[in-house]
Amino acid sequence: MITLTPKALTEVKRLLDNEKKPELGLRMGVRSGGCSGFSYMLGFDSLHEGDNVQEVDGVKVFVDLKSAPTLEGTEVDYTDGLQGKGFTFSNPNATRSCGCGESFSV
Repeated sequence: MITLTPKALTEVKRLLDNEKKPELGLRMGVRSGGCSGFSYMLGFDSLHEGDNVQEVDGVKVFVDLKSAPTLEGTEVDYTDGLQGKGFTFSNPNATRSCGCGESFSV
């Protein structure tokens, strides 16, 4: 299960509203790469066959089967402070993360 903080949920809803495509949801995944081995993928997409689907306060979250075990329990937040803005990930499965927080290892 993936958790979206209230700030992340507000930002995802705002961005989804701009897309004006009701079939879209938030796609989360991981891919090989980054300085620690894996990097997060986040974007808007439609449902693919075999996706795990979760609904969080009206937002559909799609995760492919390969990424699901790695993302289990991950919390997504949104920050907009002086250090910049963007989505951040708190993943209990990550054993190590890089300084930028965008790549990790399990």
